[in-house]
Amino acid sequence: MDESARLRKLLKRPLQTEKAVAMTERGNTYVFEVPKHANKVELRRAVETLFEVKVVQIRTVKLPGKKKRMGRFEGMRPGVKKAYVTLAEGQELELYENV
Repeated sequence: MDESARLRKLLKRPLQTEKAVAMTERGNTYVFEVPKHANKVELRRAVETLFEVKVVQIRTVKLPGKKKRMGRFEGMRPGVKKAYVTLAEGQELELYENV
């Protein structure tokens, strides 16, 4: 597997929630869903290489899965890890081409 494909796997998908969009507009911070094993150094390298921008700060958070029931059966949804990526002043990401 080449380097760019490995880096692309570190950024599963951008999260476009109300909070994430507000953070993007207000503080130039983008939110991504990432694998649970990813660390901040790998994430910084992936964003800087793939999007050719300067990353100022990365914050990560692990969210536990929720309990779900279906009748008498109980299970768990999988947990998720999110990365909050803050870019340098004046830079932005082109996440969608048709926007």
